[in-house]
Amino acid sequence: MLCLGTSNRIARVVDRTRVVAAEIGSFEAGSSEHLLRVNQLERLQARSQLLFRALRITYASLGAFAAAALISVIGSAMAFYNLKFVFQAAAVAGLAIGAFGVTGLVSGCVLMVQETRLALQNISEEAEFARIRFKRLAEPSSGPGSSVEGQMPLAKP
Repeated sequence: MLCLGTSNRIARVVDRTRVVAAEIGSFEAGSSEHLLRVNQLERLQARSQLLFRALRITYASLGAFAAAALISVIGSAMAFYNLKFVFQAAAVAGLAIGAFGVTGLVSGCVLMVQETRLALQNISEEAEFARIRFKRLAEPSSGPGSSVEGQMPLAKP
């Protein structure tokens, strides 16, 4: 499930990268919208690299778990035939490969947490930008004739 979820996140990053790259061209260079999208694009690139590393490490961990299981079964068979040295070697190899798998799984999860932080940073930045933009749009314009200062309030019926 971890590999499937990571692959899904990669697909989302790719989709979002395409959208942001298309949006960059529609904004004036140097504008706040343009700078926001450039920053997001840089974080999306970092996210994709983290996700690919996490996926690679997670697959290697799954392979290590499968190898450790197979080595353990072979070691058990060797114990049945009283091949003590081969059994001990298999036990050590299985333990080492299993430990590699666990370490890889933890490392992959750490990379996923780092990627999630970058995603949340993009979301927070975009939400703040949208709040500011919509707040400006909601404010009444201060052009000539649009001021309500000096007008009497309407009486309530």
